[in-house]
Amino acid sequence: MTSATVTPGRSAGNRRSARAGQPLTRVSGLGLGVAMLWFSLLVLIPLAAVVATASADGFGAFWDAITNEQTAASIRLTVGTAFLVTVVNVVMGTLIAWVLVRDRFFGKRVLEVLIDIPFALPTIVAGLVLLSLYGPASPLGIDIANTRIAVFLAFLFVTLPFVVRTVQPVLAELDLEVEEAAASLGASRFTIFWRIILPSLTPAITAGAALSFARGVSEYGSLVLLSGNLPMRTEVTSVRILSSIENDNLENAAAVATVLLVISFTVIVVLDLIQRRTVRRG
Repeated sequence: MTSATVTPGRSAGNRRSARAGQPLTRVSGLGLGVAMLWFSLLVLIPLAAVVATASADGFGAFWDAITNEQTAASIRLTVGTAFLVTVVNVVMGTLIAWVLVRDRFFGKRVLEVLIDIPFALPTIVAGLVLLSLYGPASPLGIDIANTRIAVFLAFLFVTLPFVVRTVQPVLAELDLEVEEAAASLGASRFTIFWRIILPSLTPAITAGAALSFARGVSEYGSLVLLSGNLPMRTEVTSVRILSSIENDNLENAAAVATVLLVISFTVIVVLDLIQRRTVRRG
């Protein structure tokens, strides 16, 4: 009797393993080929071209380009500000998503729409809006134009929706009965959040954080009017790259772009490791 009850389970497991190890069919292989070709044309080949251009004059020229005082200052400002903004978005974005999913209040639908405005609004328009509110003619009496605070604010504006929109659907799908069962067994709210909710949200949070960071390091439009693009003070890497292109120095522009590519890839890998560790702990 025991072997009879166990054998079907083993057979089912063997069938699943067999299916997982089956080679691609012709249709699946064709689909995979088309997908990889499309991905290569849009991503891999352009990235390879940028790296090749950056290394065209050798490592010495590449190193000189990225260690130039003005370029290094723009990289530090861009990466540092994007990192700080990502940390803020992880906390505030998760909080906003929690409020939108778990609470009911007047104006909730309006807030849902407003959160997506940075997605739809052209970045140069966002820069004009921020300049009108926080520039020399600010109706609020707050003038932060041409400062690093302006860079931070612009990054916050354009990256606001990412964590909210990645966490919100996952949070909405969580089973409240699991939380209620844990509470009935004496678990505190902090324990429930730390051991049950957070591990489920971690993949969404890290995905939103990666998008937020990548959006920050690549931002240009919202900064043009508000930050002033002052060398050594408020100039970000996107402006620095544009200046190199305008001066017909594609190698320097490609070198800075390559550095940003390496930094973004590293951040994505680190976030993925954090996600896996948190999920295992949960």
